[in-house]
Amino acid sequence: MAKPRKVRCPQCGGDALWAPENPWRPFCSERCKQIDLGAWASDSYAIAGQVSDDEAGAPGMDFPNTPER
Repeated sequence: MAKPRKVRCPQCGGDALWAPENPWRPFCSERCKQIDLGAWASDSYAIAGQVSDDEAGAPGMDFPNTPER
């Protein structure tokens, strides 16, 4: 039988089992998974770049410090 594969947890850097037995994979625990989810939900993760013309006029796109028209 193959040895279980271990990967690095993207949140804490610890070992995480990459197998169906780990319901939180690629994370090592539910705690790490929840921390990562919270970071996404609070917009802590962002992709650097300019806002395209299409995005700038899209409804629901709020930009801080932009005067009302």
